[in-house]
Amino acid sequence: MYDTLVAIVSFIVLIAIMVVVHEFGHFAVAKLCRVRVEAFSVGFGPRLFGVKYGETDYKVCLLPFGGFVKMTGENPGEDTPSDDPGAFTNHPRWQRMLIGLAGPAANFVLAFVLMLFYFGVFNEVPDVKTSVLEWVSAGSPAAQAGLQPGDRITQFASAQNPDLDTVDNLIQKNLGQTVAVSVARNGQTVSTALRIPRRIDAAMDLSLTGMFLQYVGGPINVDTIAPGTPADRAGLHAGDQIAAIDGHPFHTLEPFIDYLQSGKGKPVTLTVLRNGAPIAPVTLTPMEQDKQWRLGFTRGAAAEPPMKSRPLSLGESVTEAGDFCSENSVLIFDVLKKLFTHQASVKQLSGPIGIARAAGQAAQTRFWAPKFGLAAGISLNLGILNLLPFPILDGGLILLLLIESLLRHDISLVIKERIYQAAFVVLIMFFVYVSFNDVAKLSIFSHVHP
Repeated sequence: MYDTLVAIVSFIVLIAIMVVVHEFGHFAVAKLCRVRVEAFSVGFGPRLFGVKYGETDYKVCLLPFGGFVKMTGENPGEDTPSDDPGAFTNHPRWQRMLIGLAGPAANFVLAFVLMLFYFGVFNEVPDVKTSVLEWVSAGSPAAQAGLQPGDRITQFASAQNPDLDTVDNLIQKNLGQTVAVSVARNGQTVSTALRIPRRIDAAMDLSLTGMFLQYVGGPINVDTIAPGTPADRAGLHAGDQIAAIDGHPFHTLEPFIDYLQSGKGKPVTLTVLRNGAPIAPVTLTPMEQDKQWRLGFTRGAAAEPPMKSRPLSLGESVTEAGDFCSENSVLIFDVLKKLFTHQASVKQLSGPIGIARAAGQAAQTRFWAPKFGLAAGISLNLGILNLLPFPILDGGLILLLLIESLLRHDISLVIKERIYQAAFVVLIMFFVYVSFNDVAKLSIFSHVHP
């Protein structure tokens, strides 16, 4: 009950902030273009309180699910005088396009600012006192140096018995260099040399050397199973725990995925715990999707490693925030591509309940990274979704304005009304469908027990 309450409150707060910022973008540019804004509302439904300043009613309404901006003449069918200089429809099309773009732009700015603040103020990194290799990528610089899973790093460059953060810092300082490395293995000390690759266009991290350090204990938790995937066909359940793959113990998903790629689609055998007890080994063949080998499950909440703050400089924060936004901006297009090419099912999409679950989990963790990452990711996706050329969305408005510009006259009001009515029905049906999928994924409906 507590988790549900936290999820609901977190969802309301998160969506309210995202939508209010989005609407503020429309509001600010509308004001600059001298379009009359009749209302700026936080929430929907009956007005609770507010203040009217000039021509705008700034109000808070009963239902706290976002907000809206009401501009004179913005809706098809409104009876607006053609000589009203404050009406939305009486302004040049380029100004109306700018107003439409301003909402998504505000979401992009919010995402960047959130991550800029996170990297500049928090930037949490694992506070692990020892450096034990959980996995070494085949053919990587670490593998070529003879490093093996289970090795404990006792010397890395000039550092003795370095922790994970020290190893990461030394890698950043020695790009393109060869450093001395010593490890403890089966009671003996093994010395070698590691060639660190140069950073090209991606942020350099430990995995690019082929090293995956262990920073949590325990198995990998399974959250959801995608229908029709190898994990689904093999009988994995939500709530299962994967302790090992082909006998190799893994504690985090990144080295687990790297191991799958090294097998190039060969069948693998999973050691699985269900309700805390081992079940018969599960053998399955990975599927190839987007040039990656996958099993078809999403990770559940992992054990939380000890963390410490290592704020970045302004320049580093700008770079990291930009990388986060660029990487996460393409995710929605990958999903749409998979849907249209039948590489993914609509059942895998998450709606309000799925977002609420994620928001609740992020709110309950004691770290800042999940909170800022989720908020920035949702803000980005909200902006991108609204730019899609679908009526009712901002992208649909911009598309219609572009068409009218090419035709050199307005589209018939009757046609616009029919387009918006049809789009509204489609959007409601899609919303109901993804919400139904969310409900079906809840644990009370899933076959968690054998």
